[in-house]
Amino acid sequence: MEELNKPQKRTPYPYQVQGSEWMERMKRCINGDCCGTGKSIQTAITLERVGCTPALIVCPATLCINWAREIEMATNLRPLILNDSCKATFPYLMGKMGLYDVAIVSYNSLRKYFVLKADKPYKLSNIVFMPTINLFKSVVMDEFHKCKSADTLQAKLCAGICHGKEYVFGLTGSPIMNEATDLISQLAILGRLSEFGGMRQFTDRYGEGQHLEELNKLLTEKCYFRREKKDVLKDLPDLTRSTIVTELPNREEYDTCCRDLRQYLQEYKQKTDAQIKRALRMKSLTTFMQLRAIATRGKVQAAISFLEDMPEQCVIFIEYHETADILKKAFPDAGLVTGRQSPKEKQAAIDDFQAGKIKFIICSIAAAGVGITLTAANHNLFLTLPWNWALYTQCESRTHRNGQKLPVTSWVMLGENSIDTYLWKLVNDKKSVASRITGEADDAFANEQYFEELIEMFLNNQ
Repeated sequence: MEELNKPQKRTPYPYQVQGSEWMERMKRCINGDCCGTGKSIQTAITLERVGCTPALIVCPATLCINWAREIEMATNLRPLILNDSCKATFPYLMGKMGLYDVAIVSYNSLRKYFVLKADKPYKLSNIVFMPTINLFKSVVMDEFHKCKSADTLQAKLCAGICHGKEYVFGLTGSPIMNEATDLISQLAILGRLSEFGGMRQFTDRYGEGQHLEELNKLLTEKCYFRREKKDVLKDLPDLTRSTIVTELPNREEYDTCCRDLRQYLQEYKQKTDAQIKRALRMKSLTTFMQLRAIATRGKVQAAISFLEDMPEQCVIFIEYHETADILKKAFPDAGLVTGRQSPKEKQAAIDDFQAGKIKFIICSIAAAGVGITLTAANHNLFLTLPWNWALYTQCESRTHRNGQKLPVTSWVMLGENSIDTYLWKLVNDKKSVASRITGEADDAFANEQYFEELIEMFLNNQ
């Protein structure tokens, strides 16, 4: 799967004319360019030049405003963000009136604007779409890996909306978050799964991590391209990663939780009954999460001291609301981009940061890990470590991307002799877009082998 993360030499610039056959293939494709290389602007220009409008852009809610801005900046297209004020009128405004060329909607709002009825179990045959889906000539799905599970309503809605469209573009720097089969749903939405033999043949041939060079070649030939930052942004400054190891002042609380976890893990190792092991595994997962939260809480004061001495702007990545609250109290002027802010509030904080009006911006990994630009800073501080390498590098790419003029430093704060040490080692061992864990923290132990490696490191103090 690491082959999928390598730059593809056969397509030095994805949308330049390469012949009619190549252009026909690229009408329904995955743009896998590395984070920060300008996929959104590149795609907006393509929509305009190819003339495949009206277009629908589906993206995370936090990116709707950013998409509209980039479309206006790079093209003459007229974007419309779908909201309650235009729910009933946007088909008329875009269709008969022709006042807008691009509609922008969040994944979470697809059902509100395009579905009349969706009965469980969620199957395409049980979903009745509004006729408005026929308004669009093309569909763009940003952060396309969000559709990697075919069982989700989100993926099925995208499949229904994209069905029969001449142009379908999936944008993601991480098409594989877990394993090769993550591609099945994405290829199906593009209408290209049959070119890989269908779901069964794809699973049988590539599902166990086999024949990956063949899969890479086949994808590249049919519907996939990827370029690295070094291939696109020749003048992009260097990126340096450094760790900061700090003592945990709440060591007693940490050690108590740690003893409980060791007990659960030892019981887990001793049991053979699958049902009992599953229950112990879930209990261990809950305690792992608690241990991680305790370690983060113990690092906050060290982080505040570190930031007080920081002479330049810095992006602070966190996971827990309590961490954000403590940091906001210490730095009242800091901007906030977490799940508790509205899209407009988040964009206002980003704008203030980019304009140099505020020194710090506090970002949750979930809310700010993709899509936004924070190049005013050349420092990142990770107070909480993402579960996988793909998510970590996505966060880094908020600063280390097109427009950055200075070398970037990513600081990772680790609690001494804590769960942080094991996670940092394991995350570094899995440096691949095909990471064995998913991008969601709650699903981090979905892969049993990953879980087994983590508990071995934890129990053996590696």
